[in-house]
Amino acid sequence: MNGRHCISIAVLTENQDDVALINGSLRDAGHAAHCHWVSAPENLGKTLDAENVELLILNCDHYPETIRQVIKHKDCYNPEIPVIAVREKADESSIQEAMKHGACDLVSMGLKERLQSIVTRELRALRVERALNSTIYSATEYKRQLKDYMQSSASAIALVQDGVITDINDAWLKLFRSASNDEVIGLPLMDSFVAESQAAIKGALIAAIKGKWQLDEKLIAKSRVMSDDTDEVHLEFRKFVFDDGPCVQVRIYPPEKQVEEPTKLVHDALQRDPTTLFYHRSQFLERIKKRLHKKPPSGLHALAYIRVDKFEDVCNNVGILNSEEIFAQFAEATRKRMHPRDIAGRFEGTSLMVLLERGSARDAQVWGMQLCQHIHQLTFEIDDRSTQLTCTVGICAANDVFSTLEDFVAAAVDAHNLGKAAGGNTSFLSEATEEDTKQKEFDAIWIRHLKSALMDNRFRLVQLPIAGLRSDGIEMYDLLVRMLDEQGNSVLPSEFLPAAERNNMMKNIDRWMIKAAMDFCHDSEADRVFVRLSRQSILDSSTIAWMDQEFENHSFDCSRLVMQVPERDAAKHIKQTRVIVKQLRKMGVGFALEHYGIDQERVQILDILKPDYIKVDGELMHTLMSDTSMQRNVEKIVQAANKRNIKTIAERVENANAMAVLFQLGLDYMQGHYVHEPEVVLQDTDSGRHTSLAELTAANAN
Repeated sequence: MNGRHCISIAVLTENQDDVALINGSLRDAGHAAHCHWVSAPENLGKTLDAENVELLILNCDHYPETIRQVIKHKDCYNPEIPVIAVREKADESSIQEAMKHGACDLVSMGLKERLQSIVTRELRALRVERALNSTIYSATEYKRQLKDYMQSSASAIALVQDGVITDINDAWLKLFRSASNDEVIGLPLMDSFVAESQAAIKGALIAAIKGKWQLDEKLIAKSRVMSDDTDEVHLEFRKFVFDDGPCVQVRIYPPEKQVEEPTKLVHDALQRDPTTLFYHRSQFLERIKKRLHKKPPSGLHALAYIRVDKFEDVCNNVGILNSEEIFAQFAEATRKRMHPRDIAGRFEGTSLMVLLERGSARDAQVWGMQLCQHIHQLTFEIDDRSTQLTCTVGICAANDVFSTLEDFVAAAVDAHNLGKAAGGNTSFLSEATEEDTKQKEFDAIWIRHLKSALMDNRFRLVQLPIAGLRSDGIEMYDLLVRMLDEQGNSVLPSEFLPAAERNNMMKNIDRWMIKAAMDFCHDSEADRVFVRLSRQSILDSSTIAWMDQEFENHSFDCSRLVMQVPERDAAKHIKQTRVIVKQLRKMGVGFALEHYGIDQERVQILDILKPDYIKVDGELMHTLMSDTSMQRNVEKIVQAANKRNIKTIAERVENANAMAVLFQLGLDYMQGHYVHEPEVVLQDTDSGRHTSLAELTAANAN
C-alpha cells in the first residue's frame, strides 16, 4: 500500500465533486487511486464489467440505491469487492446499521484520515484474501495433479500422514497384492513391511517431515508379502504440504533383476556348500588368498573361525539327521550378521570361516562377540523339536608377520581353541603375534619408517565431517592421521598405528595431531574438532602440561577442541582418565568417549567421566538396521546420554538405512562414508607449522 500499485475504485454518487474529494484524499495518503464515477445504478454493471475494480465507495446521501441493493448488484459481478459507505455525518449506531447491511464500514465525509485508513485496511484485506484463495486453489490443483500422476505412474506410490496410509495408486495395490484401496488406506505403513525394516522406515518418515531426507536417497526394505531377498524394494521419501497438513509420498522402485545364464547359476551352485550356501573350503581359500593380496581401502582384513559349541549335544537333542538342518539355520543366522564385503566358507564339519573387513582387530572381535550373543538368544527349531546353541569365534588380524596362508588360518584356529578352553560362547582375539620374533623384526622396520615420517613431515591430517541429525548449526570434524611413505603413497593407520602403540611412539603422533588440529582450526571455520588421545598419552603425566603450554603459546581457543578416548582404554585406566578430563575442562577442552558399546555395566562410566559426547561404536551400525534388540539397547544409550545432557554421535554410518534408524532412535550426530569420505587437509610444507621428531622428543623430555 505504498502508492506504487494503482487502485481502481468505483465511486457511487450523483455528485461528481465527491469523486474529486475521494480521489484527492487517497492520493494525499500515497495511493495511486483511479476513480470511476458511477452516477446511477444502471452504470454500475458496465463499470464492474469493464474495469478491474478493487473497491466500491458508496455515498448513501447521494445515490438512489441502498447499501443492501448495491451489494446485491455488485455480487452478481464480483462478491470479493468490499463496499465502504460514506455519509455527511456518521455515529456509532449508523455505523453498526451500515455494517449490518453488508458494508465494511461507514465514514463521515469530513473525516479524511479515517477514510484513508479504512481504504488501506480493506484493500490489504482484499489482496490477502485473493492471495489465500489463489494458494488454496494452487494447492488443490497441485493435489489433483499429484493424484493424477500417482495413478499414471508405473511405480508404487502411497501418501502417508502421521505414519498412516491416506492414498495409494494401482501399482501399490498390485505390488502388495491387495484387492482394493479399502484394504490398505487407514493402515500404518509399517504393517506392510517386515519387522527388520520397520525402524528404518519410521526414521525415514520422521526425517522427511523434518526436511532431513535427501530426495535422491533410497531406503532398502522388504515387504511382508515377499520372501526372497532378491525381491527387496527401494523406497523414496518426499514431503508434501497440503491444507490438511504435511504428508510424505513413499515411492517404491523395484530393483531391476538381472537374468543370469543358466550355466553361470549352475557353476556358482557347484562352488557352494548345499547346507550353508557358503563357499566350499577350496573355493573359500582360493578367494581369500586373492583378497589378501589387495589391502582394503581402510582398516584391515581379519579371519574369523566359528564353531558351534558341543555340537554332539545338538545331535542328541534333535537327532543326527536333523542336525544338518540346525547347522543350516546357524549358518543363515551368521550370514545375516555379515557385511557385504565379507566372504564366508564352510571350513570343515561344523565350523565356518569368514574373512572380515574391519577398521581394526578390536572391531573384528566385537563382531564375533555380537555373533555369540545373538546365537545364544535364538531358538533353533525343526519339526517338533527345538534346541539352543552357543558358538566360539577365534579372530586373527591379517599381518605381514604371517608368511603363508597356512600360518594365518592356524592362528585363527588357535584363537578359537583358546576361547573354547576358556569356556566357549566367546570371541577370542589372537595375540600370539605380539610375542613372535618375526613381529619384533617387523616392528623394527616400522619404527624406522615412523621416525623418518615424523622427521620429514610425511604425516597428513584427514578430516571426516560430523553431520547433525537434528540440526546443522555446528560445524564439526573428526580428525584422522595418514602417513606417506618415501614414494609419496598413503599408508593407512591400521598398518602403522599398531606398531607405534607397541613401541611407545603414540605420544609423538598424538602431539603431532594436536598441533595439526590447532593449525586446522586456524585455517578453517570449524566449531569443534575431535582428536584422539592414545592410552600412552593418558598414562603420561606430562601430556596435560604440554597441551596447556601449546595452547598458551598459540593463544588457541580451547573450546574448539574435543579430545576423545576409546571407552575400553578409559575404563581400564579410569583413575588417570578422570584426572586428565578434569584438567581438560579447566582449559575449556571438550571430552568424548569413542567406540561406546552396549554393555549396560558401562553406563556408570558416564557419571564418573561426564563426557560432552559419546560416539556409539561403529561396529554396531551394520546389524543395527535389522536387530531390534540392539536397537533397544542403543535407544537406552541415547536415553542415558540425554538424561546426562551428553550429545550422541554414531560412528561409521555407511548408508541411508542406517541414517534412518539412527534418526528414529534419537541420536544427535553421525559420521562415516554416508556423510562424507575422509578428506586430506592440504598442508603448506613451507608454512613452518610442522613439528619435527626432534621437537616432539624434546617436548616429551620436558
